[in-house]
Amino acid sequence: MEMQMDPGQIYSALRKKIIHLELSPESVLNLSDLAKEFGVSRTPIKEALISLQAEEWIKRHGSHFIVTPLSLERIREITEIRMVMEVQANIWAMERISPQEMNELIRIREKIGTFSESSSNQSIVDFDFTIHHFIFKVAKNLHLAKILERILSHYLRFWLSIPRQIDHKVFFTESLELIDAIRCKDGDLVRENTTRHIRNSVAQIMGTS
Repeated sequence: MEMQMDPGQIYSALRKKIIHLELSPESVLNLSDLAKEFGVSRTPIKEALISLQAEEWIKRHGSHFIVTPLSLERIREITEIRMVMEVQANIWAMERISPQEMNELIRIREKIGTFSESSSNQSIVDFDFTIHHFIFKVAKNLHLAKILERILSHYLRFWLSIPRQIDHKVFFTESLELIDAIRCKDGDLVRENTTRHIRNSVAQIMGTS
């Protein structure tokens, strides 16, 4: 007999659909339809939706759940948090990275060079998340890494909503500079690069860069 998906698996599947805009902002989530889609009762669907609501991927709208809208206020709040927490995470990564992890960081840097004009926005954005995920892991503070990854995942929706092709060379410029700053153990440069990267990310998302 085929095993049913548990609430955690349903949560992960729905979260991925939201991030990749397969469930568009402000779209309504129907419990019965979702139960049918996942082949489960409404109970695990409700549990998954409660978890998604707690992390602000969805919100209640009357008697329904809807996917959280993309808004200027939302990205402003997320950016303020990143400005404080991500700078510290990157500094800790610089201070705590092991020789083996440094070699992996170098391999990640080399992988950036494989992107081209034909690379999709999603592949570019997904690899950017991979870079951040690795650096947050190297910071060796699990709780901070989880918070930042959740915040960054919200950012991905904004990036993927951009109707234009992302210029991979421009997009990865600051990631390359950050990796080099970590390799050189230059704390001032890590702080400066991280702050500039976050500001420029917002500008590119908003189309004001």
